[in-house]
Amino acid sequence: MSPALRIGTVGFALIAVCYGFARFAFGLFLPQIDAELGLGPSLGGVISGGAFAGYCIAIVAAAVLTERIGARAVATAAAIVAAVGMAGIALAPSPLILAVAVIVAGSSTGLASPPMAAAVAAAVRMDRRDMTNTVINAGTSAGVALSGPIALAIAGQWRLAFGAFAAVAAVLAIAAARSLPASRGGQGPGGLPPMSGPVLRLISASFLMGAASTALWSFGGQLVSRQPGWGPTGTGTLWTCIGAGGIAGAWAGTLVGRFGLDPVHRMFLGLMAAGILAVGSGLATPALALLGGALFGAAYVMLTGVYLVWGTCALPDRPATGLMVGFLTIAVGQTAGAPIFGLLMAGFGAGPSVTCFAALALLAGLFRAGRTPAAAPA
Repeated sequence: MSPALRIGTVGFALIAVCYGFARFAFGLFLPQIDAELGLGPSLGGVISGGAFAGYCIAIVAAAVLTERIGARAVATAAAIVAAVGMAGIALAPSPLILAVAVIVAGSSTGLASPPMAAAVAAAVRMDRRDMTNTVINAGTSAGVALSGPIALAIAGQWRLAFGAFAAVAAVLAIAAARSLPASRGGQGPGGLPPMSGPVLRLISASFLMGAASTALWSFGGQLVSRQPGWGPTGTGTLWTCIGAGGIAGAWAGTLVGRFGLDPVHRMFLGLMAAGILAVGSGLATPALALLGGALFGAAYVMLTGVYLVWGTCALPDRPATGLMVGFLTIAVGQTAGAPIFGLLMAGFGAGPSVTCFAALALLAGLFRAGRTPAAAPA
């Protein structure tokens, strides 16, 4: 098996579990968790924001640790942390314990991405790196797409779902320990990255996109469950559509290589805004809302792929740190966006809140990469 295929397969599965299950499945099951533990929109937003805050700390630590102890150890730790956090969610008896477990589970996503970028840089040919990175990144959508049918199959039994997710994460820890290179994947001096123009614009764009995305990642289940005829079946179907649409993110490297970062960036920000409005406005039919979910999923994963390529091009000698900059800032935006959206929805209702957050996505398009990487293979 070639290094690109081996690393791509393990990385895709690791990202699917850490992002799709450990981080974003909380939003899918939030209506059922709320009904059992009595969270409410504001507390649900604070807990979601806490998960994103845990991610912020973890991704910085992962970038530093990857450059010191290597990709294999950090990726294995990500899977173990995901298993522990999701087991905690499954067993949580109170909102406080749930909040701690959600933060631990969300931290696994921060640990997962930088070592995968370092593994790709260390073992995959140059002309396959962007494609391999963006295929791994698209694992998010596979995890989200799988969590929807699981929710449908077990009729909203969120404790059982998170217990099963924890078992899968434990298996992946073994796979990562056996399959990934130990290389650090970095050649730079370490420390803080230089705040060049491309890096600063990346920070601005990814912050706004991350904040906008919380409208659906944290509250998508609640937004559609408030509409007539939508219940656990409807929210599970929405999650499946978001995940299925996100598979398109695997082609981010190819599209960026062909058309450039800026055109792809602006186009998918527009699709993200359209998807948020279609799902959350309450004006669309269920079919159009599901289509909006697919658009949102495709746009989100494509945009994270854009920021991945943007970061690794801005810091080519430190790929783990380059990825960290964009992904960390997405999470900072999500940390701020989740509680703000919860407060807006509690105070003004879903419609105005969704409109404001769709506008945030469009604002991110004002920032340009300023450079285009070499063409990626189709």
